[in-house]
Amino acid sequence: MYKVTPNPPDVSKAAPADTRFQAAAQRAIHHYLPQPEAATTNEKPSSNLFSVSPNIDTETLLANAAENLASANQMAANLAFDLDEPHRAILLGIQQLIDLSALLIDRAQEHVAPAACTAIA
Repeated sequence: MYKVTPNPPDVSKAAPADTRFQAAAQRAIHHYLPQPEAATTNEKPSSNLFSVSPNIDTETLLANAAENLASANQMAANLAFDLDEPHRAILLGIQQLIDLSALLIDRAQEHVAPAACTAIA
């Protein structure tokens, strides 16, 4: 019977090219996927899914929190019109808590960067 595919090459003949290929593959892996030891060892591993970078200043954090609360406030206001009375009252209570939190963040922003807040107002 005639065999269409040839026999695999001898291992002894393929060894020099195979070792070069393996060495090149290992260099590529180490270049694009750094080893865990290369990471900073002073940071402890976190089990949090999301985290905030520790080197962000307070003013930026407060500005982002204010924007998030403004978005939540708008979503609650839009949803309140689609609900019936008992659920609408609960949602409007949540919206009031969002508004109060936004006021607290605005006051904290005034304490952190008073010159920037007065220039905007």
